[in-house]
Amino acid sequence: MTRAPRKASKARDAIDWDGRKKVNLALQGGGSHGAFTWGVLDAILEDGRLDVEAITGTSAGAMNAAVYAQGYLEDGRAGARARLESFWSKISAEGAMQPWQRKMFEGVFLPWNFEGSPVFAMMDLFTHYASPYDFNPLDLNPLRDLLHTMIDFNKVRACQHIKLFVAATNVRTGKIAIFNREDLTADHVMASACLPNLFRAVEIDGAPYWDGGYMGNPALFPLFYETACPDVVIVQINPLERSETPRTARDIQNRINEISFNSSLMREMRAVEFVQRLVDEGRLPVDKYMRVFVHRIDGAEPLKAFSAASKFDSSWETLTAMRDIGRAAAKRWLALNYDSIGVRDTIDVRAEYM
Repeated sequence: MTRAPRKASKARDAIDWDGRKKVNLALQGGGSHGAFTWGVLDAILEDGRLDVEAITGTSAGAMNAAVYAQGYLEDGRAGARARLESFWSKISAEGAMQPWQRKMFEGVFLPWNFEGSPVFAMMDLFTHYASPYDFNPLDLNPLRDLLHTMIDFNKVRACQHIKLFVAATNVRTGKIAIFNREDLTADHVMASACLPNLFRAVEIDGAPYWDGGYMGNPALFPLFYETACPDVVIVQINPLERSETPRTARDIQNRINEISFNSSLMREMRAVEFVQRLVDEGRLPVDKYMRVFVHRIDGAEPLKAFSAASKFDSSWETLTAMRDIGRAAAKRWLALNYDSIGVRDTIDVRAEYM
């Protein structure tokens, strides 16, 4: 947030034309825990009281966003719910892949788990000493194939009801890149999920891209500059805090990844809190600076119940269990906080992110 959001409008309120409250959604990436986000989206769609103006997402969050948009274009809320279920069902079905393919696939959907069979342990060790340019010279990519099969990007681009923002990291500049719905292809979403030890950088218009989580997980600033809605609901699936000090090599690596993929969100939230404080104190004019209201549906704590071994399990039972946790979390959040949308924050931004 290095520049001011565009001028606030007197018409900018939390109610749309048919009486639903408007929100923007910010969807974190986080591997198979993206099924928690599926559950959150499913509950919000089922509830029907929120109208989503925009979604910003990274990695699995970007995939959820694209699937949501396609389904919404096809059949509104019911279509979005059906598409999301079909997408995650297909992820579960990918268990039939060969081990080397599954290792690459689960690099996105299970990025922090290194438990499993000796085959996977060997593959994990191998990817730390060889680049994907060495061990995958044909650039085979089952995740890319899945995106082409499961998502119709013509429909995603045509869904004008919802603005989409997908984050990736420009390898050469180290800067964040934001791809809008009007431009989205499978390559853009693949770039957002491109872990560099497993996949070659995704080339888009001559520039190489890696996972968006390094610079925006998710990126919030497009919501402030490109939408009229002041309410941002963060669907957070990566824990900010852990009470235990990690001691094993696996736990240390897991925690490093959690901290790394939360760092960009922490930076943006500090900037949000700073602007909020200046607006609240009257030091910034409300006719030029939007007062953002921040909300969070937090999956980090309930998802801690899943062991590392169970995170490796992408069976339908495990994914639907995560979905059900997401549904329950969204329903609780709606029951407690619906009346606050458009009125106030429902988390203490300073306490949580400073």
